[in-house]
Amino acid sequence: MNQFYSYLDRFRNTKVTVIGDIMLDRFLYGTVERISPEAPVPIFRLDHEEVMLGGAGNVAANLASLGCKPTFLGFVGLDTNGKLVTSLLKNAGSHSHLYRLKNHPTIIKTRFIANHNHLLRADAEKLLPFVPELLPKFSKLVKQAIKMTDIVLLSDYNKGIFNQETTQMIINLCNKFNIPVIVDPKGNDYSKYRGATLIKPNIKEFFDATGIKLNPDSPQFDDELKQGADIFLKQYGIKNIIVTLSEYGMAYISCENKNFIVKIPTEAKEVFDVSGAGDTSLATLGIALGAKAPIAEAMQLANIASGIVVGKLGTATVSFNELKAKLATKKCESQCHRINKIISLSDAKPIIDELKKRGKKIGFTNGCFDLLHLGHLSSLQQAKNVCDILIVGVNSDDSIKKYKGADRPIQDQNTRATLLASLELVDYVIVFNEDNACHIVEELRPDVIAKEGYTIDNWPEAQKVVSYGGEAIILERIEGYSTSQLVAKCKK
Repeated sequence: MNQFYSYLDRFRNTKVTVIGDIMLDRFLYGTVERISPEAPVPIFRLDHEEVMLGGAGNVAANLASLGCKPTFLGFVGLDTNGKLVTSLLKNAGSHSHLYRLKNHPTIIKTRFIANHNHLLRADAEKLLPFVPELLPKFSKLVKQAIKMTDIVLLSDYNKGIFNQETTQMIINLCNKFNIPVIVDPKGNDYSKYRGATLIKPNIKEFFDATGIKLNPDSPQFDDELKQGADIFLKQYGIKNIIVTLSEYGMAYISCENKNFIVKIPTEAKEVFDVSGAGDTSLATLGIALGAKAPIAEAMQLANIASGIVVGKLGTATVSFNELKAKLATKKCESQCHRINKIISLSDAKPIIDELKKRGKKIGFTNGCFDLLHLGHLSSLQQAKNVCDILIVGVNSDDSIKKYKGADRPIQDQNTRATLLASLELVDYVIVFNEDNACHIVEELRPDVIAKEGYTIDNWPEAQKVVSYGGEAIILERIEGYSTSQLVAKCKK
């Protein structure tokens, strides 16, 4: 968790440019107590209203709330609402360059909410027409902004700003100046996003672009994701994809190295309103990548931020302090989880079943792990590399004494299990009394089993895994490291 704090510390110095469809989000809060006598519709009694930045404007608001000074480029109407957008951007802490168009009213979405329930949404909008004479001016403005930024975020709400010409102009300029550009897409014409660094569709948008319907519960999820990555790379020249998976979190795949897949589970515990959650995700992902966070850590921060914001009502933002506080909570939970990782076989069964439903690849290894040393760590790291969840079976004190003698183990089973649980690459630890771990394999049915120093012929646990279609991997041993050698050296 400590590395996340270092990325947060860089947020204030990270320069982010947002380009996109900006609008006003208007929330009317009230109550409904009766049905109208004029028609079978509820009577809404207005209590109060709130107006805030919506669409791409909410991405900029989130970035400012996270501590940076974003730059926003977009179009509004030459009207009162356009002035309000300008004012709200300034108050949020964002620089802005807005073109105000005479015959294009500012988009406004009005939501009626009673007792935390959305009753109705009314949209006042007119698609932005392509104005060729504006393109050179806008291109000059984009070029100036790109030269001064660390990363560019394109927030497409399909309201007209991202036509083929404008989108390609922006992406080509980003590539020319070697500035990463992330796209939150809309619609089914992905040719306009050609050359983007990373694209962030949801499941429906992924289907619109590829014709592949992802199912996070399916064992074929990874293969379907790889097929989609092929299409994005070959048809659109897009090299990286993050698919948001609703309650399943998000998944990343590199289109050029399709074996590199990162899956992050969802963070939300209680959902009040999903308005703007995608904006928060894009903003946090963008600023984290701009702060040079690796993709997995940037995704985790984005997921945490989204989990915070869906617990709020309305088009909300997440603040730097909220994100930092949540990280502190997770750090404490992580420390507590070191103890909670040591579980019984009966407790492990429902946990592993649920993880399998989420498409996680389950790995298993077992041993004594007495006087944990470099050889152990190497084996565990190799095992973790071939699975998502690594379960480690640990021989109990009594089972070790049966075949290693009364003077072993050196460390008791609680010490050995706790040391293993403290390792980040170990997900669960199960202590067992039996001579081998076949009963654990039979109960949990891991996808892969990995161990050093055995062949299939003298490895009963591996035989069982292979029998139901799983995979057995013989790990490489680091010579010169063993508990017996350590004990002998201590005795000299």
